[in-house]
This record gives sequence, structure tokens and C-alpha cells, in this order.
Amino acid sequence: MEPGLRSTLIDLFRRGEAARDVRLLAAQGALAPRAEEQLALLILLVDDADLEIASTAKATLDALPTDSLRAFLAQPAIPAEMREFFASRGVTPGSDAYAAPGALQSEITTGAPTEGDGATRDDDNDESEDEEDKETTGQTLSSLSIVQRMKLAMKGTRAQRAQLIRDSNKLVAAAVLSSPKLTETEVEAFAKMANVTEEVLRAIAMNRSWVKNYGVIAGLTRNPKTPPGISMQMVQRLNERDLKMLSTDRNVPEAVRLAARKFLRKGPKDMA
Repeated sequence: MEPGLRSTLIDLFRRGEAARDVRLLAAQGALAPRAEEQLALLILLVDDADLEIASTAKATLDALPTDSLRAFLAQPAIPAEMREFFASRGVTPGSDAYAAPGALQSEITTGAPTEGDGATRDDDNDESEDEEDKETTGQTLSSLSIVQRMKLAMKGTRAQRAQLIRDSNKLVAAAVLSSPKLTETEVEAFAKMANVTEEVLRAIAMNRSWVKNYGVIAGLTRNPKTPPGISMQMVQRLNERDLKMLSTDRNVPEAVRLAARKFLRKGPKDMA
């Protein structure tokens, strides 16, 4: 069934691009750090062709406390498709549910098996650890499995996310973008990276919240890896200084340079 929630990570599962061990981990409720994303994955996985994965996802859903789930579903941002799925299972949103919506995430992962996460550190002081991680991250991450790298992408430090966003495995890079610890400053830096995949840049461009940040817009338009169709849609939002730089930047496609020149000729009044 369709969960009604979109993200790069969920879309990879939807397209069948997640390996079995990753799907099984998600079915156990031990992958996504955000409750809404984990529930969306569970909804997808109850229809998985692998019977063990499908039955595991169903068991994880069955084990969720009804009160926590009802409180979570009462949140305005929850997609109608997700509410319909749980309504078919006899669980509907309820204002009388006493559990706080934020409590559901810990309920999903309660009892889920855990693995050694290598360099995982689940504290909030990324800044103090970044310098140390720059020395060790590269060689440490290369020895980890895909599942372990995904866990680090979501729960690790800023330095680890900066490495993992460039991971050759799409699921790992998507996990970075799903991390609740990810900041707009990091997203701005990712938008400027020429060594991330086109899919990462597309995902950034599709996030309405992130593209409100001018630094993200400027980074995407100047990035030679950004698909021209995306860059050209964003050119009109650049200021005059950045338009001038873009109009002569031979690292970007010619169509993007021409678009920048076009808006320069129009002038600020016509662009408004």
C-alpha cells in the first residue's frame, strides 16, 4: 500500500532498490530515525515479496502501542494514505490518546535487534568531534557494511555525514538526507559538492524547506553536476552578483550560462 510520504530513502525502497538485509532491518523498525519515515517503510514492506520481511514488518506494526499510534496519527502533517492504512487495521487518530506523538519512535524500535555501529556516537556535540573524525572517518567507514554506514549516516557526526553523502551506495547517501541531525549549513555544503551523485542534488532541489535557503540555491546553480533543468529553474532567484559569475562560469552547462545572461539583461525590475 502507498504510505503517502515521499523522501529519497522511501523512494528507493518503493523502486525496489534496497537490498534484503536493509529491508529486513527496516521491517524490524530499526532503520529510519523519524517515526513517520519508519512507519512509511513498514507500510511498504508489509507487501514485500519476501515473506520473512513482510511478516516481520507486520509483527512490528502489530507490536506498536495503540495509544502512541493514535496520538501520532492525530498530527495534522500525517498523510491521509497513512491514516487510511491504519484505519484498515482498526487504529484511527484520537484526541483522547494520552501518549505524546513523539514517543512513538522509541516504541517502534523497542526490542529491535541492534548491530555494532563501528564509529557511531549518539551525542549532540558534533563540533567538538569533527576534528577527530576527519582523521579517522575515511578508513573507518570503508570497513563498514552498508547497513552500518546507513546507521552512521542518520545518527553519526557531521564529519561522518560529509563523507557518507558521497557514498557510492544510493541508500547510504539517502540516509544522510534523512538524518534528523542534518542542518541547513550541511545541506548548503552538499549543494556545492561536485562529487555527490545527481540523485542527491535532485533530492535537495525537491525539498521545499531547503530551497528557501539562498545558499542552497546558489550552490545548486553553480554545481556542474546539477541537472540543467533544475539549475535553469533556479537561476531567476539569484542576485545580480551571482548571475554575473554564473554567466561566465564554464564549469556549468552552456544553457545555464545563457539563462543567467538572459536574466542579467532583463534587470532587477523585470526579474522581480
